[in-house]
Amino acid sequence: MKVVSDTSPIHYLVLIGEDRLLRALFGTVQVPAEVIRELAHSRSPGAVREWAANLPPWIKVADQASSLSDPKLGPGESAAIAMALDRSVDLLLMDERYGTRVARDLRLTTVGTVGILVTSAGKGLVSLRTSFDALRATSFRGPDGLMDELLRMDEGRR
Repeated sequence: MKVVSDTSPIHYLVLIGEDRLLRALFGTVQVPAEVIRELAHSRSPGAVREWAANLPPWIKVADQASSLSDPKLGPGESAAIAMALDRSVDLLLMDERYGTRVARDLRLTTVGTVGILVTSAGKGLVSLRTSFDALRATSFRGPDGLMDELLRMDEGRR
């Protein structure tokens, strides 16, 4: 499976200590150089900056061949969408609503941090409750109602 990631899924998975899920689910993850620059930014949390400075071998960094011109997109989002288009990937990892809408309008399949955690829990790789609790303890601005419903479904499944 060919996967490109934007900044936020990596950022939050690193913060909750679950970046290993990316490798477990997808093998290699491609990221634009702009995403690494955002992760390494001085305003990023120390754990995220440290991760960006010592990338795991399953992260493949490259510049995208084209660019996407949309003033409402951040540099990482724009680069990730452009890379996903250039490389005809199977999946784009992205959380931001507007970026996700743009990507889907361009016929890209997207999943965010919550979806990664739900899929991982379904495979027995994490506890969804523990992961969501950790995620909520960060600056993540997720859909609380959806997360609560996903927790109820997960508990009903077990």
